[in-house]
Amino acid sequence: MTLAITPGTTGSLVTGTAVPAVVGADLRVPLVTGERVTYANLDHAASAPCLQEVRDAVDELLPWYASVHRGAGFASQVSTRVYEQARDRVRKFVGARSSDAVVFTRNTTDSLNLLARSVPRGTAVVLFDSEHHAALLPWRGRHVQRVPAPTSSGAALAALDRALAAAPVGPRLVIVTGASNVTGELWPVAELAKVARRHGARIALDAAQLAPHRPIDARELDVDYVAFSGHKIYAPFGAGVLVGRADWLQQAEPYLVGGGATAKVTDHGDRLGVAWSAVPERHEAGSPNVVGVHALAAACEILSRHWEQTVAHEQELLTRLREGLRTIPGFRELAILTDADKVGVVSFTVSGFDAGFLAAALSAEYGIGVRDGAFCAHVIVGRLVKKAGAHEDRAVRASIGLGTTAEHVDRLIAALRTLVVEGPKWTYARQGGRWVAEDDGRTLPPFLA
Repeated sequence: MTLAITPGTTGSLVTGTAVPAVVGADLRVPLVTGERVTYANLDHAASAPCLQEVRDAVDELLPWYASVHRGAGFASQVSTRVYEQARDRVRKFVGARSSDAVVFTRNTTDSLNLLARSVPRGTAVVLFDSEHHAALLPWRGRHVQRVPAPTSSGAALAALDRALAAAPVGPRLVIVTGASNVTGELWPVAELAKVARRHGARIALDAAQLAPHRPIDARELDVDYVAFSGHKIYAPFGAGVLVGRADWLQQAEPYLVGGGATAKVTDHGDRLGVAWSAVPERHEAGSPNVVGVHALAAACEILSRHWEQTVAHEQELLTRLREGLRTIPGFRELAILTDADKVGVVSFTVSGFDAGFLAAALSAEYGIGVRDGAFCAHVIVGRLVKKAGAHEDRAVRASIGLGTTAEHVDRLIAALRTLVVEGPKWTYARQGGRWVAEDDGRTLPPFLA
């Protein structure tokens, strides 16, 4: 049984290149001035919109949705087959080994916490302090070495080599991002893996920001684990995944305990005897999110069919965005690595302007969605913002994806220039630590009324 994914209408054009269409591409939002404009979503790095084909795949499944794994009914058999087929589809998406476990989680954070709970006791963990909190915070204690963020790919390799050489004897694990969620820079994953191998270390790839923008081949990169989220790859239905070597996961206590993680529970009077399930069910306790997993797998297949168009689309818009932003007085782009290619993420400061104010005004007056703050990477953002000469540990982030058009990019550049040169049209005040438009008469959509 296989639910078909029917190709839908392809979306926005940059240079004659069609890309998959997203839900909400024609969404119109109110401005404080009383007008309505098409929403310019430049916040794909936080959560990407749903692909139309993913929505269609979910709609196709919903009538068949039923209990998974232990249901005797035909609908349960269909749902179980869909859920298990998704493992193979995800494995193919990341180029994983046939022996690798595919464990479905809620998101990248969940996946990396699962991995952190599964490493053997005493494992030496090495990671750069430029990581997202999802990759940075699960690893704490005396066996963890945080390496200061390098300034070049070569410096990253040398720093990792030194850190692993100083690591204690025993199991070792390196955590590395594929693409920075702050700067969009692509890290030299394959080269870092070679360094890890020289020291007998495994390597885990945080692919949350890489997966929506570039194909991943775990075998070619020689990484042991890959984690990413559905909501980053246009499948916002609450599923994520950890793909990787099964031995550590099999030896670990279940990440959560409950139904599905248990092969058998027996009553011994004063205690319960438990035989845990094998991986992957061992770490998937509870009723699984079959709809989210199906959406995730569908997004993987859709993106795999459109990598050439996707990369061309994003790189065209990224060049347009960066060139335009450089014309803004006081603009400074944040950067970690000086020699890295980028996916469609640009974080920046503007001298004399609070990042939160700029984001609020761009939304209220121009219908533009960007991110402001420290992007769950406080350590590196604080360092980069200070280097850029700003006084607060905050920046603005504009991020590009399949829902972005040239008009969105041009509107952001023009709006930012107007705000910086002429000032806002509206008045703003701080409320609860955030900038808000005063006397904001914009109404929420009817389903929130």
